[in-house]
Amino acid sequence: MIVAEQKKLDEIRGSVSGARKILIVGCGTCVTVCFAGGAQEAAILASSIRMANQLDGQTCEVADVTVQRQCEWEYLDELADQINGADAIVSLACGVGVQAIAERFPNAWVVPGLNTAFIGMPTEQGIWEERCAACGDCLLGITGGICPIARCSKSLLNGPCGGSEAGHCEIDPNIPCAWQLIHDRLEKLGKLELLLEVQPPKNWQKARDGGPRKVIREDLRLTHKE
Repeated sequence: MIVAEQKKLDEIRGSVSGARKILIVGCGTCVTVCFAGGAQEAAILASSIRMANQLDGQTCEVADVTVQRQCEWEYLDELADQINGADAIVSLACGVGVQAIAERFPNAWVVPGLNTAFIGMPTEQGIWEERCAACGDCLLGITGGICPIARCSKSLLNGPCGGSEAGHCEIDPNIPCAWQLIHDRLEKLGKLELLLEVQPPKNWQKARDGGPRKVIREDLRLTHKE
Protein backbone atom coordinates (compact mmCIF):
# COMPACT_ATOMS: atom_id res chain seq x y z
CA MET A 1 0.00 0.00 0.00
CA ILE A 2 0.99 3.65 -0.33
CA VAL A 3 2.20 4.95 3.03
CA ALA A 4 1.91 8.64 3.94
CA GLU A 5 2.18 10.95 6.92
CA GLN A 6 0.01 13.95 7.70
CA LYS A 7 1.61 17.36 7.36
CA LYS A 8 1.90 19.69 10.35
CA LEU A 9 -1.23 21.67 11.11
CA ASP A 10 0.53 25.00 10.66
CA GLU A 11 1.71 24.02 7.18
CA ILE A 12 -1.77 22.91 6.14
CA ARG A 13 -3.37 26.08 7.52
CA GLY A 14 -0.79 28.19 5.75
CA SER A 15 -1.54 26.56 2.41
CA VAL A 16 -5.23 27.50 2.67
CA SER A 17 -4.73 30.89 4.29
CA GLY A 18 -7.44 33.34 3.28
CA ALA A 19 -9.95 30.68 2.25
CA ARG A 20 -13.43 31.24 3.64
CA LYS A 21 -14.72 27.77 2.87
CA ILE A 22 -12.44 24.75 3.17
CA LEU A 23 -13.22 21.15 2.29
CA ILE A 24 -11.11 18.35 3.76
CA VAL A 25 -11.28 15.27 1.52
CA GLY A 26 -10.22 11.94 3.02
CA CYS A 27 -9.39 8.75 1.13
CA GLY A 28 -10.74 5.39 2.20
CA THR A 29 -7.98 3.08 1.02
CA CYS A 30 -4.20 3.14 1.60
CA VAL A 31 -3.98 6.23 3.79
CA THR A 32 -6.86 4.99 5.90
CA VAL A 33 -4.92 1.81 6.67
CA CYS A 34 -1.85 3.79 7.75
CA PHE A 35 -4.03 6.16 9.83
CA ALA A 36 -3.04 9.27 7.90
CA GLY A 37 -6.01 10.31 5.77
CA GLY A 38 -9.15 8.31 6.41
CA ALA A 39 -12.55 9.53 7.61
CA GLN A 40 -11.40 9.82 11.21
CA GLU A 41 -8.29 11.80 10.30
CA ALA A 42 -10.29 14.07 8.00
CA ALA A 43 -12.77 14.85 10.77
CA ILE A 44 -10.00 15.50 13.31
CA LEU A 45 -8.13 17.79 10.91
CA ALA A 46 -11.30 19.76 10.14
CA SER A 47 -11.95 20.19 13.87
CA SER A 48 -8.33 21.20 14.51
CA ILE A 49 -8.46 23.89 11.82
CA ARG A 50 -11.74 25.24 13.20
CA MET A 51 -10.34 25.49 16.73
CA ALA A 52 -7.06 27.03 15.57
CA ASN A 53 -8.94 29.60 13.50
CA GLN A 54 -11.17 30.49 16.43
CA LEU A 55 -8.15 31.03 18.66
CA ASP A 56 -6.68 33.33 16.00
CA GLY A 57 -9.96 35.20 15.59
CA GLN A 58 -10.49 33.94 12.05
CA THR A 59 -13.86 33.04 10.60
CA CYS A 60 -13.85 30.10 8.24
CA GLU A 61 -16.22 27.27 7.34
CA VAL A 62 -14.51 23.87 7.37
CA ALA A 63 -16.21 20.66 6.25
CA ASP A 64 -14.90 17.15 5.72
CA VAL A 65 -15.88 14.21 3.54
CA THR A 66 -14.24 10.89 2.66
CA VAL A 67 -14.49 8.90 -0.57
CA GLN A 68 -13.49 5.32 -1.22
CA ARG A 69 -10.64 6.31 -3.54
CA GLN A 70 -9.46 9.70 -4.68
CA CYS A 71 -7.57 8.25 -7.64
CA GLU A 72 -10.71 7.36 -9.64
CA TRP A 73 -13.10 9.78 -11.32
CA GLU A 74 -16.25 7.90 -10.34
CA TYR A 75 -15.65 8.53 -6.65
CA LEU A 76 -14.58 12.14 -7.11
CA ASP A 77 -17.60 12.97 -9.23
CA GLU A 78 -19.77 12.37 -6.17
CA LEU A 79 -18.14 15.43 -4.59
CA ALA A 80 -18.59 17.81 -7.53
CA ASP A 81 -20.98 20.18 -5.74
CA GLN A 82 -18.91 20.28 -2.55
CA ILE A 83 -15.62 20.78 -4.36
CA ASN A 84 -16.94 23.45 -6.68
CA GLY A 85 -18.46 25.28 -3.71
CA ALA A 86 -15.24 25.44 -1.68
CA ASP A 87 -12.47 28.03 -1.82
CA ALA A 88 -9.79 25.47 -0.99
CA ILE A 89 -9.55 21.68 -0.97
CA VAL A 90 -7.21 19.82 1.38
CA SER A 91 -6.63 16.33 0.00
CA LEU A 92 -5.77 13.69 2.59
CA ALA A 93 -4.62 11.23 -0.05
CA CYS A 94 -1.33 10.35 -1.67
CA GLY A 95 0.04 12.68 -4.32
CA VAL A 96 -2.04 10.89 -6.93
CA GLY A 97 -5.24 11.86 -5.15
CA VAL A 98 -4.21 15.51 -4.95
CA GLN A 99 -3.48 15.58 -8.68
CA ALA A 100 -6.64 13.65 -9.53
CA ILE A 101 -8.84 16.26 -7.84
CA ALA A 102 -6.90 19.10 -9.49
CA GLU A 103 -7.25 17.46 -12.91
CA ARG A 104 -10.93 16.62 -12.53
CA PHE A 105 -11.82 20.04 -11.12
CA PRO A 106 -9.47 22.51 -12.85
CA ASN A 107 -11.03 25.53 -11.13
CA ALA A 108 -10.46 24.15 -7.64
CA TRP A 109 -7.51 25.12 -5.46
CA VAL A 110 -6.19 21.79 -4.13
CA VAL A 111 -3.39 21.36 -1.59
CA PRO A 112 -1.88 18.23 -0.02
CA GLY A 113 -2.55 17.42 3.60
CA LEU A 114 -0.13 14.49 3.54
CA ASN A 115 3.45 13.74 2.62
CA THR A 116 3.52 10.58 0.48
CA ALA A 117 6.34 8.40 1.77
CA PHE A 118 6.62 5.05 -0.02
CA ILE A 119 4.99 1.76 -1.02
CA GLY A 120 5.20 -0.46 2.00
CA MET A 121 3.48 -2.54 4.66
CA PRO A 122 2.92 -2.59 8.42
CA THR A 123 5.54 -4.71 10.16
CA GLU A 124 4.19 -4.16 13.67
CA GLN A 125 1.67 -1.93 15.42
CA GLY A 126 2.32 1.67 14.42
CA ILE A 127 5.29 0.92 12.13
CA TRP A 128 5.27 0.84 8.32
CA GLU A 129 8.30 -0.07 6.24
CA GLU A 130 9.16 0.41 2.57
CA ARG A 131 9.02 -2.72 0.45
CA CYS A 132 8.66 -1.64 -3.20
CA ALA A 133 10.27 1.08 -5.34
CA ALA A 134 7.85 0.60 -8.26
CA CYS A 135 10.78 0.15 -10.65
CA GLY A 136 8.64 -1.32 -13.44
CA ASP A 137 10.80 -4.43 -13.96
CA CYS A 138 10.25 -6.72 -10.97
CA LEU A 139 13.05 -9.13 -10.10
CA LEU A 140 11.60 -10.65 -6.92
CA GLY A 141 11.49 -14.02 -8.67
CA ILE A 142 15.26 -14.30 -8.52
CA THR A 143 15.85 -12.62 -5.15
CA GLY A 144 13.60 -14.76 -3.01
CA GLY A 145 10.78 -12.24 -2.79
CA ILE A 146 13.00 -9.58 -1.21
CA CYS A 147 13.52 -6.35 -3.17
CA PRO A 148 17.16 -5.16 -3.20
CA ILE A 149 16.18 -1.85 -4.78
CA ALA A 150 13.79 -0.83 -2.02
CA ARG A 151 15.38 -2.62 0.91
CA CYS A 152 19.10 -2.14 0.22
CA SER A 153 20.10 1.36 1.31
CA LYS A 154 22.24 1.62 -1.84
CA SER A 155 19.81 -0.25 -4.13
CA LEU A 156 22.61 -2.62 -5.14
CA LEU A 157 21.78 -5.33 -7.66
CA ASN A 158 25.00 -7.33 -7.63
CA GLY A 159 25.19 -8.39 -4.00
CA PRO A 160 26.10 -6.76 -0.69
CA CYS A 161 28.54 -3.89 -0.39
CA GLY A 162 31.71 -4.21 1.60
CA GLY A 163 30.33 -2.28 4.50
CA SER A 164 27.65 -4.67 5.74
CA GLU A 165 28.52 -6.36 9.00
CA ALA A 166 26.87 -9.23 10.84
CA GLY A 167 23.87 -8.99 8.54
CA HIS A 168 23.31 -5.28 9.12
CA CYS A 169 23.62 -2.22 6.91
CA GLU A 170 26.61 0.10 7.32
CA ILE A 171 24.38 3.14 6.89
CA ASP A 172 22.19 2.20 9.84
CA PRO A 173 22.86 -0.87 12.02
CA ASN A 174 19.13 -1.10 12.71
CA ILE A 175 18.51 -1.91 9.03
CA PRO A 176 19.06 -5.53 8.05
CA CYS A 177 21.26 -6.03 5.00
CA ALA A 178 18.88 -6.79 2.14
CA TRP A 179 21.38 -9.06 0.42
CA GLN A 180 21.92 -11.02 3.63
CA LEU A 181 18.16 -11.52 3.80
CA ILE A 182 18.11 -12.59 0.14
CA HIS A 183 20.96 -15.05 0.64
CA ASP A 184 19.47 -16.56 3.78
CA ARG A 185 16.04 -17.00 2.23
CA LEU A 186 17.34 -18.57 -0.97
CA GLU A 187 19.57 -20.88 1.09
CA LYS A 188 16.59 -21.94 3.20
CA LEU A 189 14.56 -22.67 0.07
CA GLY A 190 17.42 -24.55 -1.58
CA LYS A 191 17.64 -22.05 -4.43
CA LEU A 192 21.03 -20.41 -3.92
CA GLU A 193 21.91 -21.34 -7.48
CA LEU A 194 19.75 -18.42 -8.61
CA LEU A 195 22.46 -16.06 -7.38
CA LEU A 196 25.01 -17.76 -9.64
CA GLU A 197 23.08 -17.00 -12.80
CA VAL A 198 24.41 -14.00 -14.71
CA GLN A 199 21.57 -11.53 -15.14
CA PRO A 200 21.31 -8.96 -17.94
CA PRO A 201 21.52 -5.28 -16.97
CA LYS A 202 18.31 -4.06 -15.41
CA ASN A 203 16.00 -2.23 -17.81
CA TRP A 204 15.73 1.13 -16.06
CA GLN A 205 13.74 2.49 -18.99
CA LYS A 206 10.73 0.92 -17.32
CA ALA A 207 11.36 2.97 -14.19
CA ARG A 208 10.88 6.69 -13.66
CA ASP A 209 13.87 7.64 -15.84
CA GLY A 210 11.78 7.59 -19.02
CA GLY A 211 9.21 10.10 -17.77
CA PRO A 212 5.66 9.52 -16.49
CA ARG A 213 4.68 5.90 -16.98
CA LYS A 214 1.49 4.40 -18.33
CA VAL A 215 0.05 0.88 -18.31
CA ILE A 216 -2.32 0.07 -21.16
CA ARG A 217 -4.51 -3.04 -21.26
CA GLU A 218 -6.06 -3.18 -24.71
CA ASP A 219 -8.36 -6.01 -23.62
CA LEU A 220 -9.92 -3.72 -21.00
CA ARG A 221 -10.28 -0.60 -23.10
CA LEU A 222 -13.73 0.38 -24.29
CA THR A 223 -14.33 0.15 -28.01
CA HIS A 224 -16.85 2.47 -29.57
CA LYS A 225 -18.64 1.47 -32.74
CA GLU A 226 -19.93 4.21 -34.97
